[in-house]
Amino acid sequence: MEIKRTGKKVFRIVVWVGICFLVGCGSLPEKNLTYVQLEPVQKTKEVSVSDDDWVKNRLYKQYSKWQGVRHKLGGDSKNGIDCSGFVQLTFKKKLGIHLPRTTRLQSGLGKEIRKSDLKAGDLVFFRTGSTSRHVGIYLEENKFLHVSERRGVIISKLDNVYWKSNYWKSIRI
Repeated sequence: MEIKRTGKKVFRIVVWVGICFLVGCGSLPEKNLTYVQLEPVQKTKEVSVSDDDWVKNRLYKQYSKWQGVRHKLGGDSKNGIDCSGFVQLTFKKKLGIHLPRTTRLQSGLGKEIRKSDLKAGDLVFFRTGSTSRHVGIYLEENKFLHVSERRGVIISKLDNVYWKSNYWKSIRI
């Protein structure tokens, strides 16, 4: 009897690990497929998302509030957050744009752009495994804001060996 229970436990753990591996960063089921809706954001002057300085300012403010918050797959709070959750939350709270929750759906939005044409607020995507993906938000000067599995919310450089070798594509919303 004890062997059967242990076998079921091991099976459940293996299934859970397998699911986590397959879904990648922040891939939770989608409930509402209506996205990229603009909503009012408090602004001190009349600006738009195409105002690079305004976008950078908002993103750096978000970073100062979230710096170091740990990675947690499926998380969406300061108790832990994953890459796509952080992108979704940042776009909603700081830029007034609703995005889908998963990296997979986020990667299908907007217009694909060249890496050399990146500007503040563009999404940068990486292939970090055979089926896993990672997303961050471009800031400036080859830097992007994202959630590292080891270091939490951080700013990294696109020309870092790891990110350079795993770069997939960039999207402008």
